[in-house]
Amino acid sequence: MKRRQFLAASLTAGAALVLRNRTLSAQTGPVPYQLPKLPYAYDALEPYIDARTMEINYTKHHAAYVAKLNAAVAGTPWASKTPEELVAHLDLLPAPIRTAVRNNGGGDVNHTLFWSFMSHAGGGQPKGELAAALDAHLGGFDKFAKAFSTAAIGQFGSGWTWLVRDRGGKLLVMATPNQDSPISQDFWPIMGNDVWEHAYYLKYQNRRADYLKEWWNVVNWAEVNKRFQKGQK
Repeated sequence: MKRRQFLAASLTAGAALVLRNRTLSAQTGPVPYQLPKLPYAYDALEPYIDARTMEINYTKHHAAYVAKLNAAVAGTPWASKTPEELVAHLDLLPAPIRTAVRNNGGGDVNHTLFWSFMSHAGGGQPKGELAAALDAHLGGFDKFAKAFSTAAIGQFGSGWTWLVRDRGGKLLVMATPNQDSPISQDFWPIMGNDVWEHAYYLKYQNRRADYLKEWWNVVNWAEVNKRFQKGQK
């Protein structure tokens, strides 16, 4: 069976990267994508991320990605796949919708993760197995944090910075442009930060480095550890 035919019938559990506990649907017809509920109030991350920025990023930017993703796949067999499955297999998508799914499916997946990686009770440093893995793969938390921030500052234009796991289990720091997802490159995202200007400009203007420094105060290490544990499987 050809790869394209195989994917149209079913995605294997190993290939499907499900981030929202959504499973592959066997039904036909479109499955509308919805904006996930923000897990906290707009002002929950004050003073590090201001309420207005959170509101705009969530209700304008993320909502627009979801709406445009729905429009891109409406009436196609691909509407039965999750956004994670779509961005994991961009090479198999028809050319007329591939770019729209890459941009808007990636925007949906990235932002959904991003909200979960932050908390009003965040900050500090990771513990347990994640801390040990950072020691083993990236020289410890301090070196990891420096590499992560350096990658974020160095990302030209809009994009994201990530802590990811490759298929061999190695932890890496990487940056992606625009709304590209690490999933499209066969990496498992453990933690990520939005470095599009709309994520910080109202409070920090052009001072991306200041935004990145303050962002560590809201990192939800409990959720990041869950992502790490899930990636181990």
